[in-house]
Amino acid sequence: MPQITVDHPAHFSASFDRRGFALALHPVVVEIAGAKLPACKTRFRTTEDNVIGDETDGPGILAIEIALLAGRTDEVKKQLATAVAELAGKYAVGTPVAGHVSVEVRDLDASYSKA
Repeated sequence: MPQITVDHPAHFSASFDRRGFALALHPVVVEIAGAKLPACKTRFRTTEDNVIGDETDGPGILAIEIALLAGRTDEVKKQLATAVAELAGKYAVGTPVAGHVSVEVRDLDASYSKA
């Protein structure tokens, strides 16, 4: 906990500083959501095709999901989502993501377990 997933188009790989983003993101999650730094885990997934509206060759989509143990208020989740969206823009320099960054902060399912 927290489990962080970042989906981004393949063409972002050269200009999206993924490691830098994750290392900057984790302290934000700690500060706002009260997570423990060693527990922050971020994985990046490359998406093949992205279509927005009727654009066939438009900008990519940067979709970030943060799953936390239950107990945070909606206000805390919204504050975290807003901060993460702003941070993502700083690390996606040179990528066409304007207006296409989304962040969802949700509770982990009660069945969540780790080994």
